[in-house]
Amino acid sequence: MVDASDTENVRAGLTRKESLLLSALSEKGKTIFKIEDVTAELKCSYGYAKVLVNNLAKKKWVIILSRGVYLIVPLSAGVRSLYTEHEFVIASHLVSPYYIAYWSSLNFYGFTEQTPFTVFVATTKRAKSREVLSTKYYFVTLNKRKFFGFESTAVGTHRINISDREKTLADALDHPEYCGGISEVAKSLWNAKEKVSIEKTVSYAETMGNTAIIKRLGFLVESLGIDADPQALLRMKEMISTGISALDPARPRKGVYNTKWNLLLNVSKETLEELREKEEVR
Repeated sequence: MVDASDTENVRAGLTRKESLLLSALSEKGKTIFKIEDVTAELKCSYGYAKVLVNNLAKKKWVIILSRGVYLIVPLSAGVRSLYTEHEFVIASHLVSPYYIAYWSSLNFYGFTEQTPFTVFVATTKRAKSREVLSTKYYFVTLNKRKFFGFESTAVGTHRINISDREKTLADALDHPEYCGGISEVAKSLWNAKEKVSIEKTVSYAETMGNTAIIKRLGFLVESLGIDADPQALLRMKEMISTGISALDPARPRKGVYNTKWNLLLNVSKETLEELREKEEVR
């Protein structure tokens, strides 16, 4: 029950115009909207729409997600307006183009049990990381060559872009630092082994133009004892560059060299043994 004397955080009443707008947007499933949606619904000027939406925000009927992007707070949220939308849906309105990627995608597909506290978003734009409704959003800027391999999927009544399973692994091997490190990527590869095509992941890595992905993938496939087509392993071996790449690019370049895959194994001996033990206990 709300204390009648505590009105600071209680939503205020709606005017006829405000009620009309929220009802019209909700009927169309636009729980997240822009100023342009307001001008289209009310046939009003941009300035009037801006004032109206700002008033709705003050009354706690909408939440400002970013400049010009708003989230409708439904009646079910109660008088205190305690509500949020799925973080992937919010991410889809923060930058364009985009797709949900890295650790967030690994978790979405069940490749990792670790739930990241940050939503990782791939984009070709430069976007500053931010926090919205107590959730952190981290934007990774990719060149256009790497921006592919995503698909549309349903989240509630919305559709969002997310990397497919093989691109999720390719991205994770490209940037393990956005996935909890190479150990988490290795665990994810193990969990994904029966759900993905290694050959397709290799093709994605080739298109991305980073042979370090191939080196890490080949090393981990062999270290974990994952069943892969010998021809795929041979193809990977032929694709790798002569330079030495770090197994974990976020860690210091100290460790032992693996000449088969031209990798610097800059992780602890215990970590490597843990990876190999997975094959023994499976």
